[in-house]
Amino acid sequence: MSVLRPLQLLLFFIAAVVLGWAGQQLVVSAGRSVPVLNWTALPTMAGVSALTLIMGIRVRRYTQGKLKSRLDPIAAARTLILAQASAYAGTLIGGWHVGILIELLRVTGFGSVAVRSALLMIVAAAVMVIVGWIVEQFCKVPPDDPSSPEAGHEGKDDTGYAAGTN
Repeated sequence: MSVLRPLQLLLFFIAAVVLGWAGQQLVVSAGRSVPVLNWTALPTMAGVSALTLIMGIRVRRYTQGKLKSRLDPIAAARTLILAQASAYAGTLIGGWHVGILIELLRVTGFGSVAVRSALLMIVAAAVMVIVGWIVEQFCKVPPDDPSSPEAGHEGKDDTGYAAGTN
């Protein structure tokens, strides 16, 4: 499984900014309302972030040896996938709203409801990216001491994650 790469997230963010700006132009020129997520999306984004963090903390406790029961490797893999998906989704949602915000600030300033909604979505998206990044780090297994005779790769994949066994 590959790791999150900051450059790749940045490229997705830039693409989403361009798409958000272009979408804003097209939709508004057609006489429709601004394509900003409503504030009602915030509980869902917060729920995804909280669930990702809770699952990540469980994996972290397991990798540190503080969890009494055995962690299912599939659960660890799902946690890693959720963390990465959260980071990518936050990147795209945040980029889309930054693109919209660029045009909105030029036209309306800070006074409109759409600007406030876009700012809220950008902050929530940033939280999703940060939580995803942190939880991905939680899913990494610390390196073994190679001089130890019991040093093995059980519980880790080729990239050092706690998901699956070799």
